[in-house]
Amino acid sequence: MTPPVLVDAHQHFWRLARGDYGWLTPDLAALYRDFGADDLAPLLDRHGIARTILVQAAPTVAETRFLLDEAARTRFVAGVVGWADFAAPDAADVIAGLAADPLLVGLRPMVQDIADDDWLLRPDLAPALDACVAHGLVFDALVLPRHLPRLLVFLARHPELTVVLDHGAKPTIRDGRLDPWRADMAAVAARPNTWCKLSGLATEAGPDWTVAALRPYVDHLLAVFGPERLLWGSDWPVVNLAGGYDRWREAALALVAPLGASERAAILGGNAARVYLHSRGRLTC
Repeated sequence: MTPPVLVDAHQHFWRLARGDYGWLTPDLAALYRDFGADDLAPLLDRHGIARTILVQAAPTVAETRFLLDEAARTRFVAGVVGWADFAAPDAADVIAGLAADPLLVGLRPMVQDIADDDWLLRPDLAPALDACVAHGLVFDALVLPRHLPRLLVFLARHPELTVVLDHGAKPTIRDGRLDPWRADMAAVAARPNTWCKLSGLATEAGPDWTVAALRPYVDHLLAVFGPERLLWGSDWPVVNLAGGYDRWREAALALVAPLGASERAAILGGNAARVYLHSRGRLTC
């Protein structure tokens, strides 16, 4: 029997000299350097992870093109989630141009950093969202718990759009708070066009996190999305703020250990292939 392909559904590269990472400042010492394929490859090899989804870290089209170039020469990158200005008058044309590269599998506006909490509800986003649907692109939702009620309205307006929530919508794990995140996530998960990444949770839990602290949040995600709509991601190198790749990978394996083999395989790779690569005609990892 062929072993399942393992996929890291959320990782980043960046090059500081590019200069468009507004959030990346010297006080984030563990992150304030270049990170690329040569840094990640040994970690993937150690855990037997064959492919990755490379995700944007700067809100520019230049970032998207940089990542597509990096992906084209990196053996393990299966697809890129880039960025485009969804509110721009020419957004649909820009998205069509970017989507001509088959390595582009999704787009991610950095909603968590947008001052307007109602940004997701803007009617002028419709052409860009329609373009995502037309070109088979996933919408990665980088949102915070306060955005979830707006996201519910957004999902109802765009039922044909495939939406993946990054980092479990960043619950406030360090405070041990489950509500109202718990109810809001259940409502989001009830929409059939939604998926969720099992990523970023260690960072939200703070430097002294434990598997026990993460478990109520992971168990809830499993309960509402099911193993068939969860995708494991490292959030490397951001995960270096919370113990690093190895520690998070081992914790995630412990958290999904009670599941059956096929369910674990789905979370650890199969679902990433289904959600990101199927609609772009890239069925194999």
